[in-house]
Amino acid sequence: MNRTQSPSQNEPQNHSQKLSQRFESEGYLCPIPVFDADQALALRKQLESIEHASKGDDKKQAAFCNNAHFALPMFDAIARDPGILDAVEAVLGHNILALHVDIFIKEAGSPKFISWHQDLHYWGLDSDNEVTAWLALSPATKESGCMRFIPGSHKRKYEHRDTFAGDNMLTRGQEAVGVSEEDAIFAELQPGEMSLHHGKLLHASTANTSSDRRIGVAIRYITPSMSLASGTAQMGAMLVRGEDRFGHFELLESPASDFEPKAMANWQRLREVEEQILFAGANPEAA
Repeated sequence: MNRTQSPSQNEPQNHSQKLSQRFESEGYLCPIPVFDADQALALRKQLESIEHASKGDDKKQAAFCNNAHFALPMFDAIARDPGILDAVEAVLGHNILALHVDIFIKEAGSPKFISWHQDLHYWGLDSDNEVTAWLALSPATKESGCMRFIPGSHKRKYEHRDTFAGDNMLTRGQEAVGVSEEDAIFAELQPGEMSLHHGKLLHASTANTSSDRRIGVAIRYITPSMSLASGTAQMGAMLVRGEDRFGHFELLESPASDFEPKAMANWQRLREVEEQILFAGANPEAA
């Protein structure tokens, strides 16, 4: 031990190194406690209140589900939570952008599912310095359709095909080709816990056969050094820790209130850019 450092000074660094090494090997970390049960319940109630307030307005409903941190202070705050960012920093380093915050809800008894896929296959980014934090606000269990991971699958690129299947929650019903599930694990979480997974890790989830909604908040973090592989217009992001010395993404300010006009205008403009990337090369008629 370095005599100039106490054990208490070394402990956080050693913990971060272990997290980084495990993530590099397996492609995921799970479960990671972030909020206690009472905090998680309060967040769930707040989320469902916002969800209810957006009913009847297609644009607000879309902003509630996709890139919610651009339009809603609640999800901007979650993306900046120190407990989440400390774990993410152990994987990505100190400089962190929040690229997406997406809400995934499976109703009780819903047949909705997510097929095996790798996120970065469709995001148009030039490298893989990305990690997704998936925060549970209701029990994510085998019965409710928690995520499944295939450890180590982030080390290989899989081909994908579009299905546009009606019950598939993914944008294109995309699914990886040639997946063997024999090593798959269930990433079960209790409310207030999260998982981290690599953007190339194969992951999926099944239908919700439980009597409760399965509610998850997926926050996609990247390093500022990443950029779009094509000449598409800038995507939006939020600087949530450290600094951005590259300027590859349009950095947005935190929304002042739910669905404020300025924030919604930014959300609409940047959502159109993102959809061009996500649907590039898609052919629904061929599925």
